[in-house]
Amino acid sequence: MVAQRDPYDLPAVRAFAAELAAWRCDAGSSKIELAETLGYTPQLISQFEASKNIPSKKFAEDADTHFETNGVFVRLWKLINETRHLAALPPGFNDFVAREAAASTMHVFEPNVIKGIFQTREYAYEVMRAGRGLEEIEQLVNKRMDRQEILNRPEPPRIVAIFDEVAIRRTIGDHQVMRGQIHRLTEVAELPNVTMQIVPSGKGAYPGLMGAFTILGFDDGPEAVYAEGHVGGQITADRAIVREYKLRYDLIRGAAVSADESLKLLHVTLESL
Repeated sequence: MVAQRDPYDLPAVRAFAAELAAWRCDAGSSKIELAETLGYTPQLISQFEASKNIPSKKFAEDADTHFETNGVFVRLWKLINETRHLAALPPGFNDFVAREAAASTMHVFEPNVIKGIFQTREYAYEVMRAGRGLEEIEQLVNKRMDRQEILNRPEPPRIVAIFDEVAIRRTIGDHQVMRGQIHRLTEVAELPNVTMQIVPSGKGAYPGLMGAFTILGFDDGPEAVYAEGHVGGQITADRAIVREYKLRYDLIRGAAVSADESLKLLHVTLESL
């Protein structure tokens, strides 16, 4: 499982904690006294001030009323809720997304699932749903859909995407979800800036079994590679590491069938669903 951040390790949560502690101390109140005044437990006050719990809107309103802070705590509460989905993303991923948006070339490899920028909303929802609430899922899916805007840029990046056949055969959701997803891939594969290839499942061992990665190229900067792993993702522009991944990508591409054959395989898969 990919590592996730501490769900409370967010700037807005830390800001709420600092403001609460500062206003309490300025008022000369202990945590016990504040808890009694507002009708909460001292333990909960301690958790809020230590960034170990996320306050409710009711608590934020009560704090604003008590300290006469003119909505400071409610505004921080809103910011927490607007950004809390970021805690569900693996370490390093936000940096990758920022660089992805500026890339002029992308060499993508994914052995297990369809890559995020090619996913349908329904497929993305199924991928995201394990262990998450509906609101968090919706935020993550919306963020993923926003990433796909790079395909609609006036000058979109040149993309080479390679999938293991396992990724297109693995049933995520139901057959209707998969039909929509594979149909989406057939459309993307025919975009003039996209080359899509598939490594057939009968290929056996090949370098792609070591995991997913993306190599990003830029018009005005060095290449970077984002590699996914069991404890999160890492992005680096180290030339030696990028060179190693470019070699691995070439070997993976050598194991894949041609773009035309890959498109045929997608259509065969679609017809079988």
